[in-house]
Amino acid sequence: MHTGLGFDTGGTYTDAVLMDMSTNKVLQKSKALTTRDDLSVGIRNTLVGFDKELLKKVAMVSLSSTLATNSIVEGKGCRVGLICIGEEFEMSIPVDVHVTVAGGHDLNGAEVDELDETAAEEFMLSLVDRVDGLAINGYLSVRNPDHELRLKKIAKRVLDIPVVCGHELSSSLGFHERTVTSVMNSRLIPILKDLMDSVKKVMREYKICAPLMIVKGDGSIMSENIALERPIETILSGPAASLIGAKVLTGTGDAIVMDMGGTTTDIGILRNGYPRLEKEGAMIGNRRTRVLAAEISTSGIGGDSRIVVNGSKFMLESLRVVPLCIAVSKWPQLLPRLEAASKAGSRFTPESMDATNIIQDIEFFVKLKDLKNVSLSKEDEALFALISEEPFSLKEVGAKLNLHPFSFNVSRMEALGMVQRIGLTPTDLLHAEGSYTGFVSAASEYAVTHQSRKMNMSEKEFIEFAKEKVIDKLSEVLLRKLFFEETNTFDIDDVGSDLMWKAISGRDGLDFSCRIKFNKPLIGIGAPVSAWFPQVAEKFGTDLLLPEHSEVGNAIGAVTGSIIESVEVLLKPAPGQGAMDDPSCILFAPYGRFEFEKLSDATVFAVEETSKYVTERAHKAGADHIELRSEKVEKKVGLGRGGYDGRVLLEATVTVTAIGKPRQFTVSE
Repeated sequence: MHTGLGFDTGGTYTDAVLMDMSTNKVLQKSKALTTRDDLSVGIRNTLVGFDKELLKKVAMVSLSSTLATNSIVEGKGCRVGLICIGEEFEMSIPVDVHVTVAGGHDLNGAEVDELDETAAEEFMLSLVDRVDGLAINGYLSVRNPDHELRLKKIAKRVLDIPVVCGHELSSSLGFHERTVTSVMNSRLIPILKDLMDSVKKVMREYKICAPLMIVKGDGSIMSENIALERPIETILSGPAASLIGAKVLTGTGDAIVMDMGGTTTDIGILRNGYPRLEKEGAMIGNRRTRVLAAEISTSGIGGDSRIVVNGSKFMLESLRVVPLCIAVSKWPQLLPRLEAASKAGSRFTPESMDATNIIQDIEFFVKLKDLKNVSLSKEDEALFALISEEPFSLKEVGAKLNLHPFSFNVSRMEALGMVQRIGLTPTDLLHAEGSYTGFVSAASEYAVTHQSRKMNMSEKEFIEFAKEKVIDKLSEVLLRKLFFEETNTFDIDDVGSDLMWKAISGRDGLDFSCRIKFNKPLIGIGAPVSAWFPQVAEKFGTDLLLPEHSEVGNAIGAVTGSIIESVEVLLKPAPGQGAMDDPSCILFAPYGRFEFEKLSDATVFAVEETSKYVTERAHKAGADHIELRSEKVEKKVGLGRGGYDGRVLLEATVTVTAIGKPRQFTVSE
C-alpha cells in the first residue's frame, strides 16, 4: 500500500488526511485550528490522533497553503535586489535595491543594445549582505533570454543568494507584469522555506521520511526544491487544491466547486477534469502577475464572518472574527459575561456609523501582537494593556478605565493586526441551533438571545432569519462568479442586479419573475457546508454533491494532484512570408532563439526540444512515469474580399505538457 499524507493550512483551520494512494481511500483525517504565529503547531496538532506506525510508512507528503497569497497581500517577505535590462521598471511594487543596465531585444529577438555586464556586476557586488534574493528581468527576454541568462551566470559566481530570471517564470509578453512576478517570487523564497522547514520538523518528530511536495496555483504539484526556486507559483494553492479534491471525491470533471472555510468562500470551475485557468495571469493584491493559476473567485464570507445587529438592522460583514463558541473554549471566563449580556439591555449606535465601529456588548477584543513604531493614543495604550491577558468588551474596558466605549480606535489596531475581535458568527448560529456542536454551544446561545431581543424575534426566528441572510450572500457571490465566466466582467448594472435578486429570493416582481438554472452540478467543500449549500443548490435547480470527507477536501486535493509542467514556444513567419505554404520562421523558446528555413522543420524541432526541456523540468519537479502531450495552434487572418479565400499565418504556438505522478519512496531510519 502506498500511503500519502496531505496538509492544507487555511486561514482558520489546518486539515490533514492520510490516504491509500493506490485506491484514493481516506485512512485517517483531522482538523485543527491554524496557528498563524507558528504554523507548525497547527500542523502538529492535526497528527495527534493518527496511527504513528502508519505515519512511518508514508511515501509522500504534500502541502497546500494560502501563505504565499497572504504574504504578498500583506507586503511581507525578504530583501530583494532587481536588475532591469533595457527598460526602466515602474516600481509599482517595493524593491529594496534596483538598477537598470543597457541591453534588451526587439520583438524578433534581435539584440537592440549590447548588454552592459560591467555595470551589472558592479551592482551585484554592492548587494553583498544587503539583499536575500535577486530578480533579473530583460526587455523582451521572452523572445531571447540570452541577456538574462548571462547575468544569472555572473550572479551565481559573485552572490550566494537565490536568483530568478523573468523568462523562467513566464513566456508571455509584458515587461511590467513579468518584473512584478519575478520580484514577488524573490520576496517569497524565505517565507516558503520557513513553512517547509516547519512541516519537515513535524515530519521528523513523527519519523516520516518521504519527499515533500507543494501544490501550485493551477492545482498541480511540485517538489520542495522547485517550490523554493519558484514560490510565486504557489499563490492560490489552497483554492486550487479544493478543485482537485472535489474531482477526486466525486469523480466529476465538469462542475462548479464552492469551498466555504472560516475566513472566505472560494469558487472555481472544473472543465474536462481540470481547473479553469486564468490565462492572463493571476491577480494578487490588485497587481497582475504572469503566474498561471486557477481562476478563483474569493469572497469574504465564511464561518467566521462577523454578524452585526444595530437596533433592528442586521448586517453580515466580511471581517473575520473568532466565533464565541471557540473563544469560550479558550477563555471560559467569557461565558458568565455572555450570560449576563443575554439578560441585559443593549445600546443603539447611529446607523450612519461605519459597521466596524459599531459597539456590541457580546464582542470582545484580545491582544495578538506588539508592533514597533506604531503610535497609540493614551486611551488605546490603556486598552491594549488591559486586553493583553484576557478578552474584554469595549463596554467593560470603558467601565474599568472610566472612559466612554467610543474613546478607543480599536478598528485601527485591528487593521494593523494588533488585536483580534471575538463575536457572533455563522458558526455560532449552527451551535445555537444544535446542528453543529464542535465547541461550546452555550456561548453561542447566549449571544443569539441577546441579538434576537434587539430584533424583537425569538431565538429560533433569529437563527432562521440570519441563516437565510448567509445563504442569500453565498448565492450572490456564486451568481457573480458565473456571470463573470459568461461575460468576463464583474460589473452588474441596475437591471442585472434586479434580475439577480429576483432569482436569489424566488420572489415575483410586479410584472415578471426571474429564475436561473445551472447546467452543472455544485460540489460543496468545507465544513459544515451541509448547513448552507443545499438551499443554495435548490435556488438554482441544480444537483448538490456533498461527498464524504468533503470537510478535508483541500488536503485530499493536495496529496492526489499530479505534477504538470507545460511550456509554450512561439513560431513567427519571416516578414512577408505568412501567405506561403511553408515559410521561413523564427522560433522563440525559454531555451533560446532559433531561425529556420521552413515552418515544418521548426515545428518538428519545437516538439522534440520542448519535450526534452519540459521532461527535464518534470523530473526535477519530482515526477515519474511521465506522459507527454503536444499541441500546435495557428493564428491566421483573412486577406479581404473578392473571392480570394487565402489566409495569412500570423504566428503559431507549440505547447508541450508533461504529466506524471510524484516519485514515492520511504527512506529507512
